[in-house]
Amino acid sequence: MKLDVMDQASIEEAVSQIKHLDILVSNAGAMYASSFPDMSIAEAKKLFDLNVWSYLAVTQAFLPLILQSKGLIFNHTSCSSACTVPFCGTYNASKAAMATFSDTQPLELTAFGARVVDIKSGAVLFNINDAERAVLPANSIYAPAKEAVEKALATEDIVKGGMDQEVWAKAVVADLLKANPPPIIWRGSNAWLVWLGTMVPFGWMDGTIKKMTGVDVVERKLRG
Repeated sequence: MKLDVMDQASIEEAVSQIKHLDILVSNAGAMYASSFPDMSIAEAKKLFDLNVWSYLAVTQAFLPLILQSKGLIFNHTSCSSACTVPFCGTYNASKAAMATFSDTQPLELTAFGARVVDIKSGAVLFNINDAERAVLPANSIYAPAKEAVEKALATEDIVKGGMDQEVWAKAVVADLLKANPPPIIWRGSNAWLVWLGTMVPFGWMDGTIKKMTGVDVVERKLRG
């Protein structure tokens, strides 16, 4: 069965082929790395179309089946929904938006027996990391630190320590098949660190985040 989450007709065709559904997994997504000054608004909107609106369109379409089975809605929102990764502001914002929808859904759907789980993954070796490397525009205000910024845009320091995707998948499947899965699941490398960051005052983790993403190097180069 083919399903293009960006095509309403494709979504409706997929729904017509399924008679029973226990778990709906929303995992489609893309990455867009850019500094705020260099960000393309058009590309940012495309990212939101995939990372937010496609999730909601698919969930709306399959919702009758989920309500019928009193099933589970699984939203993959990523640790980026809870952690501000530099040069990934658009991606962070799209995941945070979806996380807010995911927080709202159980308040509206629990009365019908549906359950909602938000999976916040840390670094995992997915093919989303194989996207074309971002290049800094020649007129960017970050040009003096071009090499360091492009390394940060590629999130190299985060990805290189990522969890194997099969290990991640097995752990997540085990979580979802529990009789009562938690509303939020933290998996992947450094997920525990992001979880910890949600427990401390805003800004306390900034230094750690800068070191993890290479932004500390960017700052040193820009300051000369």
